[in-house]
Amino acid sequence: MRGVHLILLAGLLGAATSYSQELRHRLESYVEQNQRDIVTELRQALSIPDVASDEENIRKKAAFLQERFRARGFDAELLETDGNPLVWAELRASGATERTLLLYCHYDGQPVDPTRWEQPDPFVPVLRDGKLEDGGSIIDFDARTELDDDWRIYGRSSSDDTGPIIALLAAVDALKAAGIEPSAKVRVILDGEEEAGSPNLAPAIGRFRDKLEADLMLVLDGPLHQSGKPTVVYGARGILTLELTVYGPRVPLHSGHYGNWAPNPAMRLARLLASMKDDGGRVLIEGFYEGIEIGPDERTVLDSVPDDLEELKRFLGFSEAEEVGDTLQEAIQYPSLNVRGLLSAWVGSEARTIVPDQAIAAVDVRLVKETDADAMYEKIRRHIEAQGYHIVAEDPDDATRAARGRIVRVRRSAGSNAYRTELDNPEAVRMVEAITEMWGEPPVRKRTSGGTVPIAQFINELGFPALNVPTVNFDNNQHSPNENLRLGHFFDSIVTIAAILTAY
Repeated sequence: MRGVHLILLAGLLGAATSYSQELRHRLESYVEQNQRDIVTELRQALSIPDVASDEENIRKKAAFLQERFRARGFDAELLETDGNPLVWAELRASGATERTLLLYCHYDGQPVDPTRWEQPDPFVPVLRDGKLEDGGSIIDFDARTELDDDWRIYGRSSSDDTGPIIALLAAVDALKAAGIEPSAKVRVILDGEEEAGSPNLAPAIGRFRDKLEADLMLVLDGPLHQSGKPTVVYGARGILTLELTVYGPRVPLHSGHYGNWAPNPAMRLARLLASMKDDGGRVLIEGFYEGIEIGPDERTVLDSVPDDLEELKRFLGFSEAEEVGDTLQEAIQYPSLNVRGLLSAWVGSEARTIVPDQAIAAVDVRLVKETDADAMYEKIRRHIEAQGYHIVAEDPDDATRAARGRIVRVRRSAGSNAYRTELDNPEAVRMVEAITEMWGEPPVRKRTSGGTVPIAQFINELGFPALNVPTVNFDNNQHSPNENLRLGHFFDSIVTIAAILTAY
């Protein structure tokens, strides 16, 4: 009987795979026949400036996306917060199970410096016949009847995160054209302040809990693995940001008259930062890595990620990696401390022979599930105090300057904690199966993403697991000038999202 059961199971799996392959063919045919319309909708969305602080335009984009979901049969609303609205949508398929999928994206983008973009306006997307760094030239979209997979759309938020939102809409269209409805109730929540730390996302739970409950949350954000293979990520690191300001004299002083006597805050800040990490990049702050263990099952998943580390170092332009983990995947299982910016006095043609009055470091700490933002902040504070510094919250007054030798102002963000879903979670297993059936091979499974998606409180309060299913090319210049989306990845993402919507 056991043999009969195995034969029946194999037959069922084979039938499921055959059905998925047929569905994939139908979806890809739909995308191929409707490429121009799909990309036109993407270009329309990208043409609305979407920096979170630009209230007028961010609301225009929210309203545009609300209308786009309604056009597909979703109930769609703008959920008002104390900041930018959330865009909420829900689709109840007639034959859907009682299960609910909640899909998360953000519709805001990073701020831009237009002078560093190779196009007149980052919010007027352009089409290039290849990657900019490889000589890709701007081509006329309207003059093209067919679109090549290697062409790229350049524009702010093309990959992070407007592309995935439009791909979701196209996936619904493609399923409808194939006569198929989503197999579960689909809910969508679009955040308009993710790039600003999502300060109003978690507070929205109390107001709109009944619209946000689900069995599984899927995050359509971030890049695929560098191999380009379908990817499933089980968690994301959190973040804590700090600004450290070390003080010297009240005003910059002539380095000839006062050098060797007046304290130099730039040198002091350099030493303070150097005290936090060793030469191999490991953080020296007491308790920084406390509580983190990687078991055999987790290590198996880490080792299964097909990273080509030598090629990645060549592509990124360095030869010596830090020594926190033996591999990139192991390294991002630990919290990191990163100096993201430094400022003191002037450099280049503006350099002056002075002792600076202050020096500033912007620092980010990426957190993992085992490291709480508040607890990590306290560890960093204790380390700074152990280096002989008096910590202040505001610029020091004269009395403080007279009484204290070493003064540092520390300012912090509220912080966003990490989340991570267990590898054997049944919801996660089903999603991996669905993507495997659609593409004919298992996806790359990553235990943790290096980036941050500020949904940990969302998950904890609403009590559902979360997975990240990234879809865009890994070399998309995310958060940087010349952000882009490769069309082949965009078209494939429509198929992947369709697999998700029919997973139950």
